[in-house]
Amino acid sequence: MDTDPREYEKIVVNENDIHKIVQSYLIHHCFRDTLESFLACIGVKPSVENSEDMDRRKRIFHFALDGNASKAIELTNEYAPGLLEENKDLHFDILSLQFVEFVCTRKIEEALAFAQSKFTPFGKDQKYVAKLEDFMALLAYEEPEKSPMFHLLSSDHRHQVAENLNRAILAHTKQPGYSAMERLIQQTTVVKQCLSQECFKDGNEPFSLKDFLK
Repeated sequence: MDTDPREYEKIVVNENDIHKIVQSYLIHHCFRDTLESFLACIGVKPSVENSEDMDRRKRIFHFALDGNASKAIELTNEYAPGLLEENKDLHFDILSLQFVEFVCTRKIEEALAFAQSKFTPFGKDQKYVAKLEDFMALLAYEEPEKSPMFHLLSSDHRHQVAENLNRAILAHTKQPGYSAMERLIQQTTVVKQCLSQECFKDGNEPFSLKDFLK
């Protein structure tokens, strides 16, 4: 912290590191075409393995985003066997997207049948009862998007579930769950907090980085 800020300008940024950060971001978000164009510009040959991985994850991501739970689950089980059995919360969230799709299209009978066949096992676990009540309550409204549970119908909610599934698949297949760029942003946020008054405990004792990274 005693370093003259003007010295920062002398820090040399390794171009290869920048390339790796960009590649990591594009691979994480399945931007295959953009990645291939970027690699061509820097003279690197695309990895067939990376391309196949991105294609699979992109399909799963979009099926989840479209509320097609059955297809998203089918492809997830093919590509990452055992993932959803190990992550019950994620499994529930994906199924809920299909239920919401029925609700939004006013397919009430299909929604009820789906809930009975897919949600019944979750109803035996107390931690899911409140969530199930919220989803089932959507059926009581002619305009569910105006109900107190409207957030369950939002594109933001769908995108978050789809992104959580993507991260889980990455982790299950021994890949980083977060891109290098996202980790840099997270680390920068931690550093900024540590340099502000927000990072002090009672008695002016500063937090350690471990407190933020738990």
